Amino acid sequence: MWDSGININDVRVIRARNRIYFGVGAIDSIGEITREIAARGIPRVLVVTGRNSYKSSGAWSKVEPALREAKIDCVLFDGVTPNPTTTEVDAAVALCNGAEVGAVIAIGGGSALDAGKSAAILLANPGHNAVELYHGGFTPSEALPVCAINLTHGTGSEANRFAVVTDPECNYKPVIAYDCIYPEWAIDDPALMAGLSERQTRYVSIDAVNHVIEAATSRSASPMSVMLGAETIRLVVKYLPLAVKEPKNLTARYFLAYAALIAGISFDNGLLHFTHALEHPLSALKPELAHGLGLAILLPAVIRSIYPERAVVLANLLAPMESGLQGLPGEAERAAKAVENWLAKCGVPEKLTDVGFSEDDVDKLVDLTFQTPSLGGLLSQAPGEAGKLAVQAIFLNSMTQLP
Repeated sequence: MWDSGININDVRVIRARNRIYFGVGAIDSIGEITREIAARGIPRVLVVTGRNSYKSSGAWSKVEPALREAKIDCVLFDGVTPNPTTTEVDAAVALCNGAEVGAVIAIGGGSALDAGKSAAILLANPGHNAVELYHGGFTPSEALPVCAINLTHGTGSEANRFAVVTDPECNYKPVIAYDCIYPEWAIDDPALMAGLSERQTRYVSIDAVNHVIEAATSRSASPMSVMLGAETIRLVVKYLPLAVKEPKNLTARYFLAYAALIAGISFDNGLLHFTHALEHPLSALKPELAHGLGLAILLPAVIRSIYPERAVVLANLLAPMESGLQGLPGEAERAAKAVENWLAKCGVPEKLTDVGFSEDDVDKLVDLTFQTPSLGGLLSQAPGEAGKLAVQAIFLNSMTQLP
């Protein structure tokens, strides 16, 4: 296949809606980006990140001197948690405290990138807060320019217009999508991802798989979302075991990062539906639940639900996990079990009961799915019926192993 002939050390500029510096060593492009920011007359940036990874990954050792060399001051907010909250976004904005901040640099996985995008909107729209933003209180058309330095191979947030933040006051985890938060610059350097733990490596890669399964089967699916979806799954199935076995293997990280990137572009075009709509209530109620784990738990039941509606597409996508699927509606159970078995083989066999949920929680989870702002939009993209009974069935079928 084509991936066998790639030089992973060749840094390429990939142009999607934005400019993405991709490849081992891409972080060295930060100097070019900071010089461009300085040339716009921007004297200060807000850096949004988590507690540790921006340093432990090696990203900060490149970003800080690049800012200094470009004579750009920075306001550093390093309080982003794995499921970022509206409170954290507001705190990042408040830290600027009237300072002349003209751009945002977000460093981290999807959580930091999404928080950074959200702060970029609020800094360009003073007088509003994160709760208003995520509850639809206003519709932004402007945001500060964002540089997204991605440290995981999962969300694709560095290449799309989406962001997700939790409102802890009401256990809502809505999603926003605005053209103004496409990052203007992005860096995907697999060397920055080599320190991901085994667990993180699995979860973020499973996130990318979920993105394309949804994007390729949604009501807005296009030939692009289907094509990118098939390649994403092929790459993840091939390279995830190698990355788990050899965490420092940069070839594995390179192709997982590429898979996540094209998955982000896929769902930017094809959108998402069941798995993400139902996972958001899970991690809103249990913020300690990793997003990728929540998705993994739900995915087999989602496949079982939607396979009859999108059998041909799913047979193609799932071929690396289960060869011989013919694209017949009656294969739903086999396809769902194949995905469940693949997840277990990857080291992610958990079900909802394993992470603290029970059937007594299902009614609340269903209610949150339909009450949380924006999740109705995701459900409207689901193939087939997506009412409360369908959602309830997916939660119930995710409690334990499929028969």
